[in-house]
Amino acid sequence: MWYDIVKQTSVKGALFVGINKELSHREFIQRETGETHSPYEKELEFYSAVAAGNIERVRKLYTPLAVEGYGKLSDDPVRNVKYHLTITIALIARFCIEKGLPTETSYTISDIFINKLDVATDLIQLEDIHREVFIEYAKRMQKVNSGNAYSKHVLMCLDIIYDNIYNGVRVQEIADRLGLTPQYLSKLFKQEVGMTISEYIMSRRIQAAENMLKFSEYTPLDIGNYLNFSSHSHFISCFRKHTGLTPKQYRENYFRISWQDRE
Repeated sequence: MWYDIVKQTSVKGALFVGINKELSHREFIQRETGETHSPYEKELEFYSAVAAGNIERVRKLYTPLAVEGYGKLSDDPVRNVKYHLTITIALIARFCIEKGLPTETSYTISDIFINKLDVATDLIQLEDIHREVFIEYAKRMQKVNSGNAYSKHVLMCLDIIYDNIYNGVRVQEIADRLGLTPQYLSKLFKQEVGMTISEYIMSRRIQAAENMLKFSEYTPLDIGNYLNFSSHSHFISCFRKHTGLTPKQYRENYFRISWQDRE
């Protein structure tokens, strides 16, 4: 027992020393070559402009895609940019949530753009994604800051739906958790979102199914079960109503297709 403890302590100590050695080496190289990370204040100013929905300011502060000053995460140029953009998208998503963008909306936009990164094959495609993600978030935040944001209760309702999208959740359950009557919550949601809660939940389940059909190996039957549809025929019916295709047809048309080929 004591031997195991000493061994684990030795391994952790070796890892710590190894990281310190690598850190010292990299800092030395950066000082010698003049390669330093971009100032935090510069990044903060840009993210603040996006979160404020100030599209004009975003365009002014925006610089073409480059990783100089942001560290080297991979020897492969395309993979290096992908890693940096993934971090950037994750940060801006959380920045906008803090400023009032619905959590589910922000995370879903983040997922969409990171999926785009995943299938991009060159720096030109990554440049387009880099520019597009900031403008998309800035436009969303412009609406939030103009007073068109959702109310607190609707935001909480959206979060509950998002957390239970694979398990299923009823209007009564959501209303109970929010301390509201189902009638009042349903009316409020319809006024602000433009569709009923049930319609919204179904649209999110279908969107989840689309992503799984595009990017996973799961069969349509497995996906329908995973998303808690009552039967496979019910899943097919609902999916066809929203997309015009059966799950099988959708898989055949869109499975892992390049985003750029479709846009």
